[in-house]
Amino acid sequence: MDIERSKHIPISEILGKMNVLPTNPGKNELSFISPWRDEKTPSFFVNVKENVWFDHGEGIGGDPLKFACLFLERTGQDFTVSDGLRWLRNLTNEIPAEKILPPRQERKFEKEDSPLSLRSNRDLDNPALINYLGERGIPLSLARKHFRELVVFNSNSGKRITCLGFPNEEGGFELRNPFFKACLRPKSISFIRGREVKPEGIHLFEGSIDYLSSVAQLNGRNLKADVIVLNSVSCIKQAMAYIHQYGYRKAYTWMDNDAAGEAATKVLADFFTNEPGLQHIPMNRVYHPHKDVNAWHVHCLNPS
Repeated sequence: MDIERSKHIPISEILGKMNVLPTNPGKNELSFISPWRDEKTPSFFVNVKENVWFDHGEGIGGDPLKFACLFLERTGQDFTVSDGLRWLRNLTNEIPAEKILPPRQERKFEKEDSPLSLRSNRDLDNPALINYLGERGIPLSLARKHFRELVVFNSNSGKRITCLGFPNEEGGFELRNPFFKACLRPKSISFIRGREVKPEGIHLFEGSIDYLSSVAQLNGRNLKADVIVLNSVSCIKQAMAYIHQYGYRKAYTWMDNDAAGEAATKVLADFFTNEPGLQHIPMNRVYHPHKDVNAWHVHCLNPS
């Protein structure tokens, strides 16, 4: 068993060997009671097509090998990569060969020939980036908790670009500086755990600056409820997968006060109506008539 082969072992088969069965068999997204804690409402999900898992109770996920290593850790066993591969081999040696998935195509969130490549990743220290965040009303102490200072190379222009990097759930980064905005693929949402261990609410923001603006309004304290930063309204479906059947009672949306924001709010509102017990609370009234949360935040700092 090697790392590449481990990626193609169906996670649903692994769980089946552990007598952990889906609560909704036959679906493309299977839900399970967590394999490492007691719960009544399933919070552990497996995307069958992509063969990845996500634990909504803890905000973690990954491939079969990551599951194996984490399960070993939770059960007090050695949990190195070698340990995880050995555990998978021992567990799955009876799974018929035809059950092993063919190598899957990596998800393409951008054009395959994206010209951007990462050259360096460090703590935020660039004066121009710090000044840019200051103009947006984001304190440096807060920015350093969420942004990385990246240098990316654009093979089309031959230029190196220093920019802020906001990490997402797929290992990519949202990139921006005063003159540049892009994504270092893969494109995905960002999930931030709230102050409460099991919050009843989830906040949805369009972008990182809007989210940090709301935190800055709280003097740097994280929101009590969990947070999803869409990073693009095109990532709404990914956000829905995180929220679906998790058990949130309230969903707060902080979309822009423009046509695109209104459309995104409507799509989310339609989704929330099909989530039992989930109340939708649009937050636009807080920052109206400003276009977005950050514009309102900057106005609060400089009301004249």
